[in-house]
Amino acid sequence: MNLPNKLTLARVIMIVPFLFFLLTDFAGGASKYIALAIFIIASLTDMLDGKIARKRNLVTNFGKFMDPLADKLLVSSALICFVEMNKLPAWIVVIIISREFVISGFRLIASDNGVVIAASYWGKIKTTCQMIMVILLIADINLAVFEVLEQVFIYASLALTVISLVDYLVKNKNVLADGGK
Repeated sequence: MNLPNKLTLARVIMIVPFLFFLLTDFAGGASKYIALAIFIIASLTDMLDGKIARKRNLVTNFGKFMDPLADKLLVSSALICFVEMNKLPAWIVVIIISREFVISGFRLIASDNGVVIAASYWGKIKTTCQMIMVILLIADINLAVFEVLEQVFIYASLALTVISLVDYLVKNKNVLADGGK
């Protein structure tokens, strides 16, 4: 297993301690900051694994599949926690996670037909925006400017979720139309 794929798997593994510290007071007031640090490190591995894979020509089908899945798991787990924590309305989380299920299903159909579909430009922007939103919501800085930023990133993430879904489906409609051939 190459380094980029190891970083992707590390991101998946980091979800467990991230959720633990996000949802508990195990470390007292420091729990939220530990969760924030873990989330930021996990998010940075997303940038790092892609750069290393492209620079060293280590792009693999496993990486093309697992990298976006790792991002979805990380962000979706945070979003679900935010509903419980009353930081996000459930309808926003349902729309965002539904998009992820649609894209994952679409990728499975493509894969069954021998087609590997990498993450799109819009999808990468969406993921970055969602990660910033998660960071802002975990940090929970009680200043007006940060509260406005939270709202901007929540609704930008929602809009980019829909835009990236439409873009993905339009660009890859042949996968459904004729089995990807």
